[in-house]
Formats: sequence, C-alpha cells, structure tokens
Amino acid sequence: MSLRVAVVGAGPAGIYASDILSREIPGIAIDLFDRLPAPYGLVRYGVAPDHPRIKGIVSALNKVLARGDIRLLGNVDIGTDLTQADLAAHYDAVIFATGAIHDAALDIPGIDLTGSFGAADFVSWFDGHPDYPRTWPLEAREIAVIGAGNVALDVARMLAKHPKDLASTEIPANVAQGLAASPVTDVHVFARRGPAQAKFTPLELRELGHVPDVDVVVYPEDFDFDEGSQAAMEESNQVRQVVTTLTDWALNDPAESTASRRLHLHFLHRPVEVVSDGAGHVAGLVTERTVLVGDGSVTGTGEMVTTPVQALYRAVGYFGSPLPDVPFDQTRGVIPNDGGRVLGADGSPIPGMYATGWIKRGPVGLIGSTKSDARETVSHLVADLREGIGLRPVVEGSEDDADVLALLAERGVEVTTWQGWELLEAHERALGEAEGRERIKVVPREEMVAISRAGAPVGAGE
Repeated sequence: MSLRVAVVGAGPAGIYASDILSREIPGIAIDLFDRLPAPYGLVRYGVAPDHPRIKGIVSALNKVLARGDIRLLGNVDIGTDLTQADLAAHYDAVIFATGAIHDAALDIPGIDLTGSFGAADFVSWFDGHPDYPRTWPLEAREIAVIGAGNVALDVARMLAKHPKDLASTEIPANVAQGLAASPVTDVHVFARRGPAQAKFTPLELRELGHVPDVDVVVYPEDFDFDEGSQAAMEESNQVRQVVTTLTDWALNDPAESTASRRLHLHFLHRPVEVVSDGAGHVAGLVTERTVLVGDGSVTGTGEMVTTPVQALYRAVGYFGSPLPDVPFDQTRGVIPNDGGRVLGADGSPIPGMYATGWIKRGPVGLIGSTKSDARETVSHLVADLREGIGLRPVVEGSEDDADVLALLAERGVEVTTWQGWELLEAHERALGEAEGRERIKVVPREEMVAISRAGAPVGAGE
C-alpha cells in the first residue's frame, strides 16, 4: 500500500505543505482538495484587484502544481462530499490548510445594524467569490472602516476609488457596475492606537496618495508618540516609513483638498457604538478619543466623537471556520495543535491529523511565516509516518489503494482538476484580452465548473 496524504485547502499554505512533503518523501501520493473550483485561496479571493503585483505569488504556486506530482481536486467540500471517515479510509494522513476567511467579531452596540458589514465579506464580493451574492448595497455617501491593517486600507481604497480607475484590472463586470453606482464622498478609517502602532505596510499606505481624484486627509491632532512609539520607530524601518508618510499628509493644507472623494485616516479613536437612524440602519459611529500610555498601548479619555456615516465595515481580523469531526478552538478560531499535530480533547495528538497556515497559528504573518509553518508541520508528519503513525494501518504488501475519485463520482461530485484550472484560466484570459485586460474573472460556480470540465461556457463571467 503506497503512502497517500490529503491536503485540505489549495491556498498558499496547502500548496507549500504539498510541495515540501513531495520533496521529503519522493513518490508519495498527494491529493490537494479545495471546496472552490479554482485554486489559490486568498491569493485569488482575498487580494484587491488593483494589486496585481501581490498576486505575482501565483506564478510560483503555478509552478508547483504544474509539475504533476500533486493532484488538485477542486469543487470538493470536506465534511459533506467527503467525511473524515472517508479520508481515514483513503489516506495515511491529512493536513488541514483551510485558512481563515471569516470576519472576527467586534462586540460593540449596534454592530448588527443594517449597513454594518464585515470587511472579509466585502473583499470576497469585489474579488468575485462564487459563494457570495452578486450584488452589494453601496448606497452610503459617508462610510466608516474600523481597523489599522492592510485589509482596512484595501476596503477603504476600493470604496473610494472611481471604477474607471479599476477598468484595467480583472474586476468582474457585476462589481464594476455596483461600484459605479456608489454615491460615496467620504471614507473614514479609524484606528484605536497611534500612527506608530498602525499595521499598514509602507507600500500599501503610499498607494492611497496616488488614487486619482481622492484626497487623503490626516488630522494633526491625531498624532502622538510615546516612548513605545519612539522605540518602534527606532527599531523598524517599516514603522518609520509609515509614520513619515502619515506626517507628510498631516502637513497638507486642507484648502488644497479639491478631489470629489476623500479618504480620512483617524488615529487614537476607539469604536464605542454604532448609531441607529431609528429604523435599524447605520447612521453614525461613536468613538472615544484615546491616549498613549507609554508602551504603545492606549487608554480611554472619556471624550466621545460621533461621525455621521451610513455604512460601516469592520476590518479587525480574520477568523477560522470549524470542519465536521475536527477539533476546533472557538476562542482563537484555529485547530488546536502542537507544532502542526492536531490535538484531541485530552490534549494528545490525533494520529494522522495535521494543520498548517492560518488555521494552525491564527491569521497573522505573511508568506514567510506560511512556509515555515508548512515545514514544521510536514517534518512532524514525516516523522510520524516513519514511525507507522497515521490514519490507517500500514499493511505490507497490501494493494488497498482505492482512488477517492471513484467515491466522488459515485456521489455525483463534479470534481475539477489542474487541467480544468488551465482551461478556466485560458477562458478568463481570453475574456480579458477582448477588453485589453489581463483577465476577467468568471464568477458563478456553475460556470467555473462547466468550463473547467470542458463544458460549454454559460456566459461571459459577469
């Protein structure tokens, strides 16, 4: 019986783990599952369409999957199409790399009012995720975004940017049409700490200053630097660059702000309450002015500020999702693990079950962390397999290698493959070429599946 491993999640974490494992045990059979018909996870569905250079990672991931020694099986939902019992019957081990795709909660009064949204949901919409509605309510003139990271900047920029300036990207037609109808004039980003504590990367931040017909407004009274801030600037060139950019904007003359849209960056504002208009809709955001206390953390001052807004987006982090019959930490949003070995209720490792990426460590860190995560997890998996520890007993001379594809076919699952992804990618690029773009993303799941399985395209991916 040859060794078989299932990897659940075809984003960067799952692909890195598959690649490392294939090199550690030459000849091992690896099936890479994803519930979506296309691979790449948040690289395809979590990066703003006007950031093509970030998506350059796809070329590296492409090279891994194009080798042919890792089998991509898309449009397969683990938990429904295949159960954990099915995986245990077909594989020696399973690595969960399902990431964190949902919004973390923000527990303040009014957060559930109509017009209050999660940033991750909005990102999925404008990235053409097939499991999200085709329309989005864009009716507000003034909008609040809560958060001090790159996701907050992406959301704010996409809300403020004129759709014509996205015309060269892969933005789906339905998203362009929705954004074109938006009456937005002002987008307010709120951070509870100071400029030196912001989690923006310098490049992402500087890009705001180059968005056509959008003025960036920064308020001098929101600037404060305690000992912790000074230390952060001395220790990190990235922090210094962020602070320098923000300081330059704070010195701008407000009289020179003549754009039709404005993007406001507010620091030292802690969200306290979302105000209702009396009919259950967002009408404003109440924030408390905060003050730095010396170590980069803040405390409240008791001074409240109300900003009129008709919509609000929370960008306060991502949260993982549980899988059936897999342990899950409801507090941290991760699969409990020790170095990637999944832990049971008694705290001991469950044989043959592993985790990597954000579902392992939480939604922090970039590609470098994801790679090191994968190496750690795979090292433990390999050590366990060599000790005979796995999901199914290793029987010498057994030919019990039934292919899971037969089971999926019996259940009527329309599996998509690497060859199918190549068909879908070629189709998207052809759609884009007709309009002078690199690609136009196909949105409906049924259309993605039909193209991937060499069926006749239903439409033009709108």
